[in-house]
Amino acid sequence: MNPDRHSRSMLPIPDRPAPGLTTYDAKDPDTAYPPIEPLLPPDGAPNVLVILLDDVGFGASSAFGGPCATPNAEKLAAGGLKYNRFHTTALCAPTRQAMLTGRNHHSVGMGSITETATSAPGNSSLRPNTKAPLAMTLKLNGYSTAQFGKCHEVPVWQSSPMGPFDAWPSAGGGFETFYGFIGGENNQWEPALYDGTTPVEPPATFEEGYHLTEDLADRATSWIRTQKALMPEKPFFVYLAPGATHAPHHVPAEWADKYKGKFAGGWDAQREQTFARQKELGVIPADAELTPRHAEIPAWEDMPDELKPVLEREMEVYAGFLEHTDHHVGRVIDAIDDLGILDNTIIYYIIGDNGASAEGTVNGAFNEMANFNGMAALETPEFLVSRMAELGTPSSYNHYAVGWAWAMDTPFQWTKQVASHWGGTRNGTIVHWPSGIEEKGGLRTQFSHVIDLAPTILEAAGLPEPTVVNGVQQSPIEGTSMVYSFNSPDTAERHDLQYFEMFGNRGIYFKGWSAVTKHRTPWVMVGGTLPAFDDDVWELYDGSVDYSQARDLSADDPERLHGLQRLWLIEATKYNVLPIDDRGAERLNPEMAGRPTLIHGNSQTLFAGMGRLSESSVVSIKNRSFSITAEVEVSASGVNGVVIAQGGRFGGWSLYAKAGKAKFVYNVLGIHEFATEATDPIPAGTHQVRMEFAYDGGGLAKGGDVTIYYDGTAVGTGRVGATQAMIFSADETTDVGYESGTTVASDYTAERSRFTGKIHWVQIDVGIEDNDHFIDPDERLRVAMARQ
Repeated sequence: MNPDRHSRSMLPIPDRPAPGLTTYDAKDPDTAYPPIEPLLPPDGAPNVLVILLDDVGFGASSAFGGPCATPNAEKLAAGGLKYNRFHTTALCAPTRQAMLTGRNHHSVGMGSITETATSAPGNSSLRPNTKAPLAMTLKLNGYSTAQFGKCHEVPVWQSSPMGPFDAWPSAGGGFETFYGFIGGENNQWEPALYDGTTPVEPPATFEEGYHLTEDLADRATSWIRTQKALMPEKPFFVYLAPGATHAPHHVPAEWADKYKGKFAGGWDAQREQTFARQKELGVIPADAELTPRHAEIPAWEDMPDELKPVLEREMEVYAGFLEHTDHHVGRVIDAIDDLGILDNTIIYYIIGDNGASAEGTVNGAFNEMANFNGMAALETPEFLVSRMAELGTPSSYNHYAVGWAWAMDTPFQWTKQVASHWGGTRNGTIVHWPSGIEEKGGLRTQFSHVIDLAPTILEAAGLPEPTVVNGVQQSPIEGTSMVYSFNSPDTAERHDLQYFEMFGNRGIYFKGWSAVTKHRTPWVMVGGTLPAFDDDVWELYDGSVDYSQARDLSADDPERLHGLQRLWLIEATKYNVLPIDDRGAERLNPEMAGRPTLIHGNSQTLFAGMGRLSESSVVSIKNRSFSITAEVEVSASGVNGVVIAQGGRFGGWSLYAKAGKAKFVYNVLGIHEFATEATDPIPAGTHQVRMEFAYDGGGLAKGGDVTIYYDGTAVGTGRVGATQAMIFSADETTDVGYESGTTVASDYTAERSRFTGKIHWVQIDVGIEDNDHFIDPDERLRVAMARQ
């Protein structure tokens, strides 16, 4: 093996040409220069494929005893290792940023999701430049790098079309290629996609057989083949992060139908079945105990009989979704195998970025946005029964019930968001690397954490942890390489201290023991009373004899518990966890949270062609009166199409023209559609079209009266019966002159949404009375100056 001639602790590697003879004439026989060689990592550095699924609990995949068939995970495990004590942070964005940097989530500013960022260092959603991501380190050492799928690490105020793009994967993230979506979730049938930083439309429609997971697998497979065709000497780092199986649970019906009748016994029975299977497989110890159901989670037998068919279908759809995801992950692995490079490719298959999601209410949801808006009561059992056949289809934005999430976290307590207990943080993980792992089908029980992936990859590649990246001195990686465990199943664990915290749920692991306290319940999003942090009740578990945290020893060993509580506080101080922040609505308000915002004042002017504007990029019209005014130019033949629309099929509003007439539609959760239409067409020429909404007041989510004006003259009135208080969508955006994604109104499709006239400008005003119902040039100047 040739010695590595590069000094790799400083990145980029400094160019240091060797001194020597410089001739005057290139034809001189003494003219000699070494050939230009591409930068490569050390000899033998493996290809790397990291697969990170979304919202999959420890007890979901068949590879770890669950009911959802994942044959490709099983096949990979049969040729590699299963880790049954691998941990995440209990939430998506924190897990992803921690994994990609090798640092704890608060260390890289990702104490929670970007939408709830604050100005506190541990919750800012800003990764310090002293903590460069793994992809950047690998790229600067000669790897080809690409990411496909979900990126939820971009601060919300940097997610508009103007960036800045420092935190996007293909800019500051170190990935040369990115194809996927920015945010926490996406519609699997009609996703909002980016190629690099450029918005793109899906290559096909639902009717043509499109599904996002398949698209991502296609892209990853094509990129890997191209990379090996053109740069076979360079290893690759591919990060495949499908949005699956995060809600909405979208999957072709034939995949869900495979599971018909298999969940008729309910979630309590499913826990028992999974637990038995886990012991049979040996993925949990023979003496492990099944933790009991908490009172907050209803028993299956207590659910209404008329609702049980819906609940069964929710789980059938989810199981089909996970099997479908595993199938397409398998296609990527097969492509690597077909290229003959599987042996020297280290594959991490992390089955979930946190525990199973309990954000779907105790009944599940046809549209999960109902719960996020505190309006879950709209989805009555009768409503859910009436829409059961649509679950998983493009007309749904569905999520399963809390009980199923709990069952998918067998044998542990609790779920996603609950960082205190293993149900929120323990995720089955498979590592496959024939060139570096001797045993096939082995089990590893050493404690490990998602921050361990980065140092593992660096060690496997023979690369040092960089001390300087892009001129900035780096802080040490906080994870522990797992390479020591690859060929030593009985070696003592090296990662023996780890804190956990999410929304006040917190815990500490130290040398086999864990002390934990659950502070809040994930599915209680509106209302509820939280205890003071000092009043939280702590539990104590001895992991050496209690794998599943089933026997609370806090009363038996209070001294040890107190010691671990102090240790949690020390670690929390070290890694920017403090101050603990359990606030809800306050953190959604940028001014109260202390994060930047693109919105200033009560007015905003937009222009034709602007689109893919996230909700945080547009002034909020929720829970108050507002007006939308557009100056448009219309030909004598009339006009059709969208002037401006926010949201989509599952909640939002749209001002558009139909058969020449202005029309306003407010869509509440895809359940109610309130329409107001002008009596007359928009006249030919240049005119102001205005919609005013007079909010009823008296609380959140109330209705109001609608009036449509042409040049200040009323031409139509209507009524909106209710509104959405918190959020329209996690993935749909605001567009001017067209509508991308799904459409707010059923009058048009995205393909036919283009406004056929000309839009000069659109102005949104909130809480402002304009008695002439018209915007004159002076008013427009005032708005422009107020935003400087």
